[in-house]
Amino acid sequence: MKPPLSSPTSSSVLRKARFSPYLFTLLAFIVFVAVLYGEDFRCIGELGSESESRPIEKRRENLPFAVGEIEGGRCDVFNGMWVRDESNRPLYQESECPYIQPQLTCLEHGRPEKEYQFWKWQPHDCSLPKFNATLMLESLRGKRMMFVGDSLNRGQYVSMVCLLHSLIPEDAKSMETFDSLTVFTAKEYNATIEFYWAPFLLESNSDNAVIHRVSDRIVRKGSINKHGKHWKGVDILVFNTYLWWMTGLNMKILRGSFDDEVKDIVEVTTEDAYRMAMKSMLKWVGKNMDPKKTRVFFTSMSPTHAKSIDWGGEAGGNCYNETTMIEDPKYWGSDCRKSVMEVIGEVFSKSKVAVTFLNITQLSLYRKDAHTSIYKKQWSPLTPEQLANPVSYADCVHWCLPGLQDTWNELLFTKLFYP
Repeated sequence: MKPPLSSPTSSSVLRKARFSPYLFTLLAFIVFVAVLYGEDFRCIGELGSESESRPIEKRRENLPFAVGEIEGGRCDVFNGMWVRDESNRPLYQESECPYIQPQLTCLEHGRPEKEYQFWKWQPHDCSLPKFNATLMLESLRGKRMMFVGDSLNRGQYVSMVCLLHSLIPEDAKSMETFDSLTVFTAKEYNATIEFYWAPFLLESNSDNAVIHRVSDRIVRKGSINKHGKHWKGVDILVFNTYLWWMTGLNMKILRGSFDDEVKDIVEVTTEDAYRMAMKSMLKWVGKNMDPKKTRVFFTSMSPTHAKSIDWGGEAGGNCYNETTMIEDPKYWGSDCRKSVMEVIGEVFSKSKVAVTFLNITQLSLYRKDAHTSIYKKQWSPLTPEQLANPVSYADCVHWCLPGLQDTWNELLFTKLFYP
């Protein structure tokens, strides 16, 4: 049968397309890229949306530490809802983990209820694998795991220690602090879980692990090796940095050394300064971490709940006295800067460095009930005015343990072993 006739014009176009090797090659390349990287492009493109759940995750075959996939196949574990699970939560008792800092022991410091402990994260399309402390410890045998960042990453670090320590005999574990470095050692496993204080990742005037409340913050450009030399040899690295950049002002960047008598300091926007830090981190990871043997994670911004008006509360309030979570699935607080999330998407999407993104922001935004609030050790005596107005000194940044940050580690566990 003869093919149907077509007009001279359309026939000419088809003939030119059919015999153009350049056009054929271009089309083949576009199809290849779309198939190979389609999901990564989609994730990065959605980064700025409020409901974003997994902005960046470089897909790799045979990732180190991986043992399989989530039951039911791949799913977006960051997109879900909180469900009550009183039979299995909390994952440990506050009184049974001696490593929790007094800034995070809410029950010990008078919190009258513990409803915040009974919630688990349930992804919409799958279930998180149960946290397996034995698997984690066996996988860490002869290895180092390190959390690098600020006090929020330290909270996640302590949560991880609490999730594991009960399997280790009392005389076979220890925790020591050396300036910016805190090391938990599981002696029988020849393994360490560590925390390194570096709130900007780069060198700054806030690097003292104890005395770092500096209002005029300065970050030194191109200085990641100042801290990075302490991260070499780590097998699992978990970065975070966000809160310390949020001064509400431009950031001061030092070009040169803190030892220079005359310092060359310039001011840039928070986004530009943060972009500089992200690029430095990725460059360091690319040079110092072997993607065939190690894993690197980056935890997204931890939200605060400093303005109750954001969730429909009264003006002037905050997380104080909040015992229920936010139910609006699209809630986004005014304290979270999307422009910073967009910087992460921009920088990571241009990088070939293998970093797994832990997007804990949206799921944590719902948890106005989980902050330490006033139920923590106060390092300075409270004034009569503060005592008369608890909202004035409520900590709406940090999180009670056990609590929300255990879920962060369940997600870390999932992405480590079931990527």
